[in-house]
Amino acid sequence: MKQDLSWLDAITFDDNGLIPAIAQDVDSGAILMVAWMNAESLEETVATGQAVYWSRSRQRLWRKGEESGHIQVVHEIRLDCDGDVVLLKVRQEGGIACHTGRASCFYRRLDGTPGDATWTTVDPVLKDPEQIYK
Repeated sequence: MKQDLSWLDAITFDDNGLIPAIAQDVDSGAILMVAWMNAESLEETVATGQAVYWSRSRQRLWRKGEESGHIQVVHEIRLDCDGDVVLLKVRQEGGIACHTGRASCFYRRLDGTPGDATWTTVDPVLKDPEQIYK
């Protein structure tokens, strides 16, 4: 029996067959990262309950945590009003979503005034990336 995937028809993928995916902590609401998904990664995410993305640099599926062990357990998936962005509410295993060893990929804040603004690192490294990716 073929599985009904009509829910995918509501999604507006770009010309490359991709859609931006925002990963948000299910408890705190913190934005952890933004990645890309295609139909196959969305299907696998729904089937397994773990976040699977499309790696544009590797040109293949990227199962979050496949190297680091820091998987994302998906609690809810939402689609925006235009159908062109998905939001994954996740529990980040190990508390590290970023390849830099931080909790979130959004660890830099713009400080200063126009003409004198600089990016300030505001979140600490929780684990040295060299210890994560051996």
